[in-house]
Amino acid sequence: MSSEATTGAHSRTHPAPRVSFVSLGCPKALVDSERIVTRLRAEGYEITRRHDGADLVIVNTCGFLDSAKAESLEAIGQAMAENGRVIVTGCMGAEPEQIARRYPSLLAITGPQQYETVLEAVHRAAPPVHDPFIDLVPPEGIKLTPRHYAYVKISEGCNNRCSFCIIPKLRGNLISRPAAEVLREAELLVRAGVKELLVISQDTSAYGVDLKYAASTWKDREVRARFIDLARGLGELGVWVRLHYVYPYPHVDEVIPLMAEGRVLPYLDIPFQHASPEMLKRMRRPAAQEKTLERIRSWREVAPDLTIRSTFIVGFPGETDADFDVLLEWLSEAQLDRVGCFRYEPVAGASANDLATPVPDEVKDERWHRFMQAQQAISARRLRRKVGTRQQIIVDEIGPTVAKGRSKGDAPEIDGAVYLSARRPLKVGEIVTAKIERADAYDLHATVAGF
Repeated sequence: MSSEATTGAHSRTHPAPRVSFVSLGCPKALVDSERIVTRLRAEGYEITRRHDGADLVIVNTCGFLDSAKAESLEAIGQAMAENGRVIVTGCMGAEPEQIARRYPSLLAITGPQQYETVLEAVHRAAPPVHDPFIDLVPPEGIKLTPRHYAYVKISEGCNNRCSFCIIPKLRGNLISRPAAEVLREAELLVRAGVKELLVISQDTSAYGVDLKYAASTWKDREVRARFIDLARGLGELGVWVRLHYVYPYPHVDEVIPLMAEGRVLPYLDIPFQHASPEMLKRMRRPAAQEKTLERIRSWREVAPDLTIRSTFIVGFPGETDADFDVLLEWLSEAQLDRVGCFRYEPVAGASANDLATPVPDEVKDERWHRFMQAQQAISARRLRRKVGTRQQIIVDEIGPTVAKGRSKGDAPEIDGAVYLSARRPLKVGEIVTAKIERADAYDLHATVAGF
């Protein structure tokens, strides 16, 4: 027997191809990137963040807004300048003409979710050098998020036809994953040390409609592909479960008791987009109903710690001063915790562009500032209510004197932060109990009181 076999030593005869990866856009695109990276690592490719020296670059684009398209084109241009061998995928790749005109020498352009096509393009440009002794990929796959949290995509596409959105055109109709498949993925992530699962899709509360809520087997029992059943199953894993992109269909009420019981986080990300009935009609928003404020009140009665975050659009074609006043009044009554606001931006191919005369940019700006000023006061007031309370905080970053984390009411990247002081060093991913000492407009400041 050779010394190599005796010691278990092993070395490659050829270096592994190196792939630089750029992921743009929303968490759903990030999950697509994770799947591609996982497949590449399983085949022996080395992933790097540097374009120069890599065998090729993959750019996963966002194509929802013109500003996102501009960012994607800039990223492609940088990759071409620094490397020259570039594969483009993602939402912007669904309409490749604009990309191809600007960068005709790209290796390939593919649309969203076209994992196999991306891999085929990589294989053509830089064939894999497989090594079963070294190319070991963890069962949960390769994640681009920090180790302590991960996004779990439960479906692709969307059945809604909102007038400002072209996602169904880019990603197709709703395609839900079987519940058992989602739960098995979540289990693997938890075993790997993930402390927080962030559930994402284009329309989370529509989950399973396309499957007719069919059951699948998980842990020797049948679990139906229903929003409430999936939330209940995820709630059994003993980690934080955060629900994103939840449209306010009536059956969402069923998940609120799980939040009150501590099974899933008391957090709902609901993209309301507007409050004026006329605007909601023009937007063709699903689940738009006049009783939304009553439902928010009833949710908070069941789960008093519930955090509600949302997004809104101002300056939608045809929006009048009266429509905007309705929105501000609704915002004052709803008292949402976290809110993002966007000035309407025409999206090529969206029917909203032709609905009415565009709102002038200066009016959009004025409404945006008024909206944000009103919401900032609401957010600050709701945060002040937490001063003096004890909250569980998950630690995201460690600084020389202060750590940065999030409460159960804060999603990564989009919500506020909790700045922590402690008597002992903290660890990233650790969940601690902290006393909230003070609050500002968007963030909390706290002292660790328990571990």
